[in-house]
Amino acid sequence: MAGLNYVYGQQYNHLVSAGSKNGERLLQSRQAATPHHHARVAAAAARTANNLSLSRDLDDSLESVAFKESKENREKDAKDKRDKDSKERAKSSDWVTIDMGGMLLRNLAPSVFDFHFLTTLYLNHNNFTYIPHQIANLKCLTLLDLSGNKLVSIPPELGSVVSLKELLLFDNQLTFLPIELGALYQLEVFGIEGNPLTEPYIGYMQKDGALAIISYMRENLPSGPPPAEREWITLDESFSQNDPNAFTILCYNTLCDKYATPQTYPYTPTWALTWDYRKDLILSEIVNYNADIVCLQEMETGQFEEYFQEYFISNSLYEGVFWPKSRSRTMGEYERRAVDGCATFFRPDKFTLVEKHSIEFQQIAMQRPELRRTEDVFNRVMVKDNIGLITVLESKDAIPKFKVVVANTHLHWDPSDPDVKLVQTAMLMEEVTKIVAAHAPPAQTGPPGSAPRANGNGSSVPPVQQVPVIVCGDFNSLPGSGVHSLLGDGSVPAGHEDFGKYTYGAYTREGISHQLNLKSVYPPSVTGEMNGKSEASTTTVSSSALHSASLDFTNYTPLFKGVIDYIWVSNMTLSVGGVLGGVDKEHAKASVGFPNAHHPSDHVPIMAALSYKGVPGIGGKDKNEGGRRK
Repeated sequence: MAGLNYVYGQQYNHLVSAGSKNGERLLQSRQAATPHHHARVAAAAARTANNLSLSRDLDDSLESVAFKESKENREKDAKDKRDKDSKERAKSSDWVTIDMGGMLLRNLAPSVFDFHFLTTLYLNHNNFTYIPHQIANLKCLTLLDLSGNKLVSIPPELGSVVSLKELLLFDNQLTFLPIELGALYQLEVFGIEGNPLTEPYIGYMQKDGALAIISYMRENLPSGPPPAEREWITLDESFSQNDPNAFTILCYNTLCDKYATPQTYPYTPTWALTWDYRKDLILSEIVNYNADIVCLQEMETGQFEEYFQEYFISNSLYEGVFWPKSRSRTMGEYERRAVDGCATFFRPDKFTLVEKHSIEFQQIAMQRPELRRTEDVFNRVMVKDNIGLITVLESKDAIPKFKVVVANTHLHWDPSDPDVKLVQTAMLMEEVTKIVAAHAPPAQTGPPGSAPRANGNGSSVPPVQQVPVIVCGDFNSLPGSGVHSLLGDGSVPAGHEDFGKYTYGAYTREGISHQLNLKSVYPPSVTGEMNGKSEASTTTVSSSALHSASLDFTNYTPLFKGVIDYIWVSNMTLSVGGVLGGVDKEHAKASVGFPNAHHPSDHVPIMAALSYKGVPGIGGKDKNEGGRRK
């Protein structure tokens, strides 16, 4: 160990508590100065394990030799065992660790940084004065040991290796640490003792330990430049926002205050998690996007009443409807105000509220005898208090006027419970269908002997498909899930894998279906298909536009990035003029996760421009005309 490092180590030993995790690791580090110390220890442990295994094998062989019938049998058994051992050794030869410790190296070969699969890298007790910034290429690292070198600086890029759980920098010559290390939110061990650190690092380490330095740096991380504005992707060149049949809708999970905890979002500075900071950003986003209909999830009762609704009404922007989760029924006034739910806002100059309906999945399950008698419904569905909110809106300026049924929902969150989410979606679609049917033209059949008609207005389109419907929200379900298939394809079979081993009455016995004929406003790929429904005959959207409109994620955290929020619309009566594009990819790549200083929620808002195109077969309306006023 270099003499200077030893002096620093002695000088700062008093900062390490006896028996602490860092104290133990510091002692172990100083005992690991011999070449390839960690590899030798691992090899010795492996030999001990192998010797025990060989001893057991020998005992087994001696006990069984009396039962062998011939030399050939013994040789065959030995060959089989050798083959088996060889396969096991080949299987275990996959390596994720490199030990270059104690080699007195001065430089690292660039090829080391090509081993992206590494989880453990020992570079301790060498003569490095710096580490190349390419260390950031090793995104899988959980342990990096740079102890006992001559490092005078650490590359800021190391802060992007957020998988790190142990970062050992014992006994170097560091006086300063890059603030970017604050992004290492998973660190469990930060070995920094034995360095000539200055304030404020010394103060934090003396008071709360080395990890307090990481917390300090996280709180002071620079926010960085704001992201570029999200691009608006036009999907229908004939679409005009000035058309009285046109309107826009925004869907956004705003992240409820009580869920935004440092335990859940440890990578976010605490100031950026506070509701006082986030609510202003959320409000600013909603106002700037200027949608005609706004559907929000995870909206607290008190915040809806005291902040959002008050602001929107006082500024003549929106009128709103809100419904909290079912748990609020059992709470007093004070506790009730902290319960979140779904809120739907609409522009009063664009729409009139006709009616509203709450969808409480617990209550629906209790009201249905077959479901209520099912043990899995009782134990798995009825213990979740997710809800939906349905509003029926009527246009003001369109000629003729039209009604649109808007369902806003937030399903159960747990990815291990796809069956619960599928059952919740089934109940939601049944309730939506009931409300749609109440506003649909009456179904009729013609006189005896004539061709059947779906209704009395001359259209062969089923009545429930003649009413514009929007189903949006946070479905906590990825494309390819049962929820996604039910909404987009209209059905899931009785044996769908998302049901698992559970039983849900007719749902698992007969399958689930609906007749609303929905499509997602966001195309899943550049194939020109939306949820299996070809758009080739009704749109001239370029493949580049479709690609741009396909979202990479609507929820962005270190452990999960994916699309789980959707806007589904009637395929027969609503055309999609455009959608809000995704977050800039480079900006997202540079972010550990959302929320952060620029994104107030772990979700991002999604938005679409829609147009009522009338009912096919009535009055000659088609996609391009859509019943628009000439």
